[in-house]
Amino acid sequence: MLKRLLSMVAALVCLVQLALPVQAADLVKVPTAWLDEHETFLVWYAKEKGWDKEAGLDIEMKLFSSGPDILTALPAGEWVFGAVGALPAMLGNLRHGISIIAYANNEAEDCTSVVVREDSPIAKVKGYNKDYPEVYGDPETVRGKTFLVTTLTSSHYALSNWLNVLGLKDNDVVIKNMDQAQALGAFENNIGDGVAIWAPYTFIIKEKGGVVFAGDIVKCKKSNPIVLIADTKYAEEHPEVAVKFLSVYQRSVDMLKSTTPEAILDEYLRFYLEFVGKPYNRSQALMDLKTHPVYSLDEQLAIFDDSKGPSKAQLHQIDVASFFSKVGRITPEEAAKVQDGTYATGKYLKMLKDQK
Repeated sequence: MLKRLLSMVAALVCLVQLALPVQAADLVKVPTAWLDEHETFLVWYAKEKGWDKEAGLDIEMKLFSSGPDILTALPAGEWVFGAVGALPAMLGNLRHGISIIAYANNEAEDCTSVVVREDSPIAKVKGYNKDYPEVYGDPETVRGKTFLVTTLTSSHYALSNWLNVLGLKDNDVVIKNMDQAQALGAFENNIGDGVAIWAPYTFIIKEKGGVVFAGDIVKCKKSNPIVLIADTKYAEEHPEVAVKFLSVYQRSVDMLKSTTPEAILDEYLRFYLEFVGKPYNRSQALMDLKTHPVYSLDEQLAIFDDSKGPSKAQLHQIDVASFFSKVGRITPEEAAKVQDGTYATGKYLKMLKDQK
């Protein structure tokens, strides 16, 4: 009896050993593209917990410095899913046919803004446009000034909206293109009159003081969603992978919604140190966690519901295209190609809901 039992145990061990490599081989490798931002933490955390493997995926995370850099990497096949701002997403559809498949998060007040020094003439004028009482500057103090910007990104969207509030356009100022880290460093070394930046750089500069958030995107009455994007061809050929990818992301969203920023702070700091390669001040990191709303699956479905006309997600992309056509950053012909916003699709979210 004992001999038979031992034989059964040995056979079971062999079966387990044989099953493990097959299981690993069955994982679908999914290359993904990210920035050093809040939304990337959700995927990093899911990988740390093994949630991608539980979903049958092996998510590979690649770090980029801007949305345009992510788009440039698509033709080489460096990623099939990722996250960028709404403006790069619009340009991504225009140039590479990408799709928006969900919202990653949204940038709240003081997350994406034009920042000037406290002693700047721009900071001395507030409420020039009575419809925007919290916005600083006027045409006289702003025209001809130099701004450090990562062009064709959400920071550029903030700058252009701020100029529009003041009755100005991009060509009324001097725009110097730099990545976010370079722009912040240059501004701190008294280069340029202002800088257009996004989180986490906004929190870093805010804590150092001596600055005024002149053109916050929310105070300019615009929103700035960070969106999850897909290589449309890949997602359409592998819808089950797109759904699994979304399930992994939403699992981290559920985690964030069920805990406090303080409780997850140490993991957030570790993410920045290990994946981004930078230390992060605790108070800045906590602010970062507190000012990025994320969306449950039901909230996502409401944002992408186009059953009664364009969805909220589509309307936002329509606004982005219209705005950048108006300021001359894309041609009317290009704007016409993205004017309906239908590349923001909720079909994979619906498939995920059906599975659940």
